[in-house]
Amino acid sequence: MDVRREVWQVYRQSLPVLLASLVGGLVAGTVLGSDAMTRAFEQFPGMWLLLPAFLATRGNVYGSLGARVASGIHQGLIDPEFEWQQRLVNAVVASYVNGITISVFIATASWGLLAALGRDSASLLELVAVLVLAGTLTAVVLIGGLLTLIFASYERGLDPDNLVGPIVTTIGDIFGVFFLYVALVTVGVVL
Repeated sequence: MDVRREVWQVYRQSLPVLLASLVGGLVAGTVLGSDAMTRAFEQFPGMWLLLPAFLATRGNVYGSLGARVASGIHQGLIDPEFEWQQRLVNAVVASYVNGITISVFIATASWGLLAALGRDSASLLELVAVLVLAGTLTAVVLIGGLLTLIFASYERGLDPDNLVGPIVTTIGDIFGVFFLYVALVTVGVVL
């Protein structure tokens, strides 16, 4: 294939997704900067510390899932017609377990760091509850959205590898911030 034509094809497929990612980042930032979010974060001291790690790991964990599934389709290990095949189920379960495990780790490490620095913090139980709930809700949306994107784009002749990175980051940021708020409100009522 001609290099120029291949570069143009990647650019043509990636540009709309990158623009959507930009808009998604602005939406997530707007939600994050809202008065309601600020009040919810103030109710649970320490949330500002763990926020960047929580959002970053959504992209890392589910970006890996997207890459694994897209590579599996390209290599013929996963059927490009969506169905719950064993390899796909294993990849989804592994990414979910990784996402929840890292959420617990982030909450624990943040709580420990704040305690070591003598800073005010919500309880360990509260931080873990918030991140596990937000992580679970975000996982449902990310896994569903990511699998839909991969299989639909492949079916339409697009390369999912050009789309997974920006889309998973955008979905992770938007829904990560939104579900973090939902988890803060829920945990605030329950605990």
